[in-house]
Amino acid sequence: MVRFLRSVGRFLKLSAIFASGAVQLVARRPATLAERAEWLHRFAARALSSLGIAVRVEGRFPVRGAVISNHTGYLDIVAIAALHPVAFVAKSELADFPLLGWMTTMAGTLYVERGRGGSAVRARSGLQSAAEANLPVVFFPEGTTSNGATVMKFHSGILAQVREAGEPVTAAFVRFRLTEDNGPQVSLERDVCFCGDEVLLVPHVFRLLAIRGIEVSVRIADSPIAFSADPGNRKLAAAEARAAVMELGGITEPAPVGLSSPVGLSF
Repeated sequence: MVRFLRSVGRFLKLSAIFASGAVQLVARRPATLAERAEWLHRFAARALSSLGIAVRVEGRFPVRGAVISNHTGYLDIVAIAALHPVAFVAKSELADFPLLGWMTTMAGTLYVERGRGGSAVRARSGLQSAAEANLPVVFFPEGTTSNGATVMKFHSGILAQVREAGEPVTAAFVRFRLTEDNGPQVSLERDVCFCGDEVLLVPHVFRLLAIRGIEVSVRIADSPIAFSADPGNRKLAAAEARAAVMELGGITEPAPVGLSSPVGLSF
């Protein structure tokens, strides 16, 4: 019962923050990418505070270019946004979500469509806009979520666009831990990381809201990745980028198969 009441209380707080954020967007209508990224930064920080989630950062966000990271679930996005104004790259399906899609669009999200003509051109244009606004662009090359214990194979599409634009690529790693005992029924892999699909999102969020002592750390590399090949060698670049992220997180084992999430801020 205590866990249920905690979930309900935090859900009401979070709902109020979403409502307040939506009202701010309607009233202010941030026009520039920088203004939208700043709104998302403040919104994410308030959301994590309402959930009692502590955020730690090691290293500094680059002024421009891309930041690539492992992807354990939707909290990755909120944590990174709470630390620094950034522009995210997301699958275009996210724009169709009621309210959430509108809010992510207003927050300056750069959408891409895998396998659709013109997507690369739009992505390149979005990257250029972010560079002009001196905003780092964040994306998750796994194109899926994992349980936090490994890093899946990286897709090369957006990574190639960033490299062809001459922008630096910096590795980051997101890790969660629990600082309080929530009992044996709660685990990081199942209840904090999100490796399901959009149908299971709501019950997962409700379970998450009951958890005490969630801490997320974001580690950012000291310098951009030094790729060994030219931008045209996409497969090698993706492998080297994945290796850089894994090294940052201290992960050495190969990626397993079968963990996937069809919709997310990842590409």
